Order: sequence, then C-alpha cells, then structure tokens
Amino acid sequence: MTRISTAAKSLVAALSAGAAAAVTAVQDQVVTSGETVTIVLAVLGALGITYAVPNRPAEPDRATPGRGL
Repeated sequence: MTRISTAAKSLVAALSAGAAAAVTAVQDQVVTSGETVTIVLAVLGALGITYAVPNRPAEPDRATPGRGL
C-alpha cells in the first residue's frame, strides 16, 4: 500500500514541474507541439524521480528520557 506522503510528494513535484514548463511555454501566447512534449516530459520525469526516491526515515527524539544525549 502506498503511503499518502509518498504520493503527495510526487504529485506536488509533478504539478510544480508542469506548471513551470507551462508558464515558460505560454510566454509567446502559443503552445507548440514541442512545448507540449516538454511539459509532459517534465511532469512524467518529476513523478518518476520523486516517487523513486524514498523519504528520509524519522530520527528518534534526542530528548527521550533514558536515552542520554
């Protein structure tokens, strides 16, 4: 089962990569097929890379009694 944090992380990365590519593509008020391919590849690349890299595991609390500093 996929944890929500992993899915949310990859969706936010895909949204931001797609938005950045789309803003760049719309600067001249025309989106060409090449720019569309760039947007799609940015979204897919962000989804794939971000989903493949795991989140860092949580570190134990350093101030837990009995564990020392």
